[in-house]
Amino acid sequence: MTIALVSILVAGIICQWLAWRFRLPAIVLLAACGLILGPISGWINPAVEFGTGLTAVTSLFVAIILFEGGLNLQFHELRETAQVTRRLTSIGVILAWGIGIAMAHWVGGLSWAVSALLGAILVVTGPTVIMPLLKHAKLNRRTASYLKWEGIINDPIGVLLAVLVYQYLLYSGEGPAIQSVIASLALALGVSAVLGGGVAYGLGYSFRQGWIPEYLKAPSVIAAVLAVYALSDLAQHESGLLATTLMGVVMGNMRLRSLDEMRRFKEYITIILVSFLFVVLTASLTMESIRAIHWPLIAMVLGFVFVVRPLAVFLATIRTDCSWQDRVLMGWIAPRGVVAAASAGAFAPALIDAGFSDAQYLVPAVFMLIFTTIIAHGFSLGPLTKLLKLGSASKGRILIVGASPWTIELASALKKINQDVVIADTEWGRLQSARQQGIDTWFGEVLSDLAEEAMALDNIYTVLAATGNNHYNSMVCNHFAPHLGRHRVFQPYDSGIERHNRVVSETRRGITAFSANISYAELWTRMIRGWAIRKTSITDTYTEADFLAKLPDDAVRLAIIPESGKLEWLSQKARKLQSGDIVISFVPPEPSDESVEKPISLPA
Repeated sequence: MTIALVSILVAGIICQWLAWRFRLPAIVLLAACGLILGPISGWINPAVEFGTGLTAVTSLFVAIILFEGGLNLQFHELRETAQVTRRLTSIGVILAWGIGIAMAHWVGGLSWAVSALLGAILVVTGPTVIMPLLKHAKLNRRTASYLKWEGIINDPIGVLLAVLVYQYLLYSGEGPAIQSVIASLALALGVSAVLGGGVAYGLGYSFRQGWIPEYLKAPSVIAAVLAVYALSDLAQHESGLLATTLMGVVMGNMRLRSLDEMRRFKEYITIILVSFLFVVLTASLTMESIRAIHWPLIAMVLGFVFVVRPLAVFLATIRTDCSWQDRVLMGWIAPRGVVAAASAGAFAPALIDAGFSDAQYLVPAVFMLIFTTIIAHGFSLGPLTKLLKLGSASKGRILIVGASPWTIELASALKKINQDVVIADTEWGRLQSARQQGIDTWFGEVLSDLAEEAMALDNIYTVLAATGNNHYNSMVCNHFAPHLGRHRVFQPYDSGIERHNRVVSETRRGITAFSANISYAELWTRMIRGWAIRKTSITDTYTEADFLAKLPDDAVRLAIIPESGKLEWLSQKARKLQSGDIVISFVPPEPSDESVEKPISLPA
């Protein structure tokens, strides 16, 4: 078991890295890895390696994943997409279920009973597959919110619907099944509200009162999620997913001071869990289940992709403010993931034992749809986003925090070479000059919740925190580092007497920007003395050696813009210049004009 566990974890993380490195959908690689390790090579057989405990572990992992998804749901985003989201998670669910039942029965040849269960399972479009796709697609904020909210809200709704159908099928021969289903639904909702919402509020209150130390907050939350899941399931079977999702939503909107750190911790855990689950579930497929696939089943899967989902979305969003482009995209994008696979694997054996022989097709049908949607939607989302013009407004923005004559001049120079720059500051007057030059500005505190709502931070790819307060610069860099990466947050050099004893340590600040140790105050002083921002293009005939030979000794190299067009702030560990690079430098005035304070310009 040890070898199998280590192999799955290592393979999962390698797939995640490959997906990041080559900009591929991670779920595609994870699913392929599971097939290779499982039915193709026979290296791992999870049912044998992990035994009966695999189902329980899978359910607990899914609960944590749904809690983390709920934690990311912000009510301000729901306000932007409220009408469409309500339709997709209510009318849309009913329509998808009804049309799916017809598709499974008339095209797939399944019985009405198994068709009803399969249709309920496939209502789910979960966060485990939607979130990774959204990270790569660069959708605009509104469209991404539609898909994110639908995926996370529909996860517990779809599971609960599947559980109710499952219970109905099992109870149908034992008396009043309808009454049992209604009672189960009421009990599930009540238990989820009391346990999920109550425990979330209690934990949040404990955090605010200081009853739980910082180092125990994240572990306490994980323990509470598992406890809520187990207790909910004990009170009402399969209500745990709904309860943990509700717990995440409540905690995510309590504005807790420690929430950012906990959210990052949960994201790290979730990456490991998703990697593990997808590899395990695909490795659990057997050659027998693969051989059970036949042409009516394949036609049914294609029907779910090309008919059921588009039709359900189109009908559900009639007379809403949803544009036709959004409707087309949402009608196509509906990848299924861990929750659908886990549900099919949990329900199929019991139904087969209860006499529903065609329940043997549940697992191969669900996994076939998972592979189809992951591959088709994973590789088509980016091109479709561009085709429908639903992407972000630009290829990415540069955020400069702190408006000063020097940063405004820098932003102006970058704007002249087609860089999308925004300057943020808390003082309206300091932004006046930038606005007059046509530079995008944001008036407010970048560390506030309002900034996250208004600035669409997903579209910012690098930050330069250049205010006169180095401690504040460090706070800004630490705030953006988890979103952008530590290698993309920069701040000027910290100057002063006894520097290493009086400033923020290197591990708690951004990367020191620029090729020379030059402070914010010195940058401003040199600009007053006539220094200017200059751009230089590196070509095959004008190489890096030529550039350095003509560069004044005390000049400061600020940034490089490669052929890709995305700016890279320079540090003292600058890379070698290549043909096609544009170098942005801060240079002194010509020697003959040193006594004249010239206006800042951008030489050709």
